Amino acid sequence: MSTPETSRFVRIRVELVLEVDDEEAVTGAALQALADDTELSDAERTDSERAVTEDTAEALAHLVDPFDLVSVVPGVELRQASWSSEQIDYDPDSPGWDLDEDDGGENDPEDEEMTVG
Repeated sequence: MSTPETSRFVRIRVELVLEVDDEEAVTGAALQALADDTELSDAERTDSERAVTEDTAEALAHLVDPFDLVSVVPGVELRQASWSSEQIDYDPDSPGWDLDEDDGGENDPEDEEMTVG
């Protein structure tokens, strides 16, 4: 009897819905993070600053980093991550917002996906 090989790779899917109470604070934090990022070229920094200033969802995408979620987990190394952000209409009582089902519908965060890796 042979033992089937198991993959060492695991995909974890997370969907978050955040309520932004202070857009200026989010934008300010994103601008500060960009200012502190020494790896950005001037052109990248200018484009990113414009994007986070114009769109709070874009500012959040610069602040929420999947690498931070697993950096303290022993024995793992993040190989690839993707995340997206978009402004949405949210109704927690709507059946369309059932987090237990993966319908791939309009609430699916695959629209403006950022891939790192």
